[in-house]
Amino acid sequence: MQITDTIADMLTRIRNASSAKHATVDIPASNLKKTIAQILVDEGYIKSFRVIDDNKQGVIRVTLKYVDGTQAITGLRRVSKPGLRIYSNCKDMPKVIKGLGIAIVSTSKGIMTDKKARELNVGGEVLAFVW
Repeated sequence: MQITDTIADMLTRIRNASSAKHATVDIPASNLKKTIAQILVDEGYIKSFRVIDDNKQGVIRVTLKYVDGTQAITGLRRVSKPGLRIYSNCKDMPKVIKGLGIAIVSTSKGIMTDKKARELNVGGEVLAFVW
């Protein structure tokens, strides 16, 4: 089956596995998804991830994080979609839940959080909100 929005598919897999209390979830690999998974690890929303080589595309195995039995990720939302791209400059960069969550942004200097984009004074496409 052809998936047109691979980032939305990744976020949906993580959201569904987290709400079903699974320990891990497998996602088809790409460099963009590896970068997003690394941001989620750095920000403390998932425990870890590793790339498993299957002689094809590869698989990212994400280990989900739970705090006292509740999921560390309370919300995941895709913002910019293939049919409607959402861009923001550094001054108008959205704050998720008044700074408690993160926005994942694709900039000319790479994929980063909204906080880092503000520090580097760059704007870009807002990919997703995580809280």
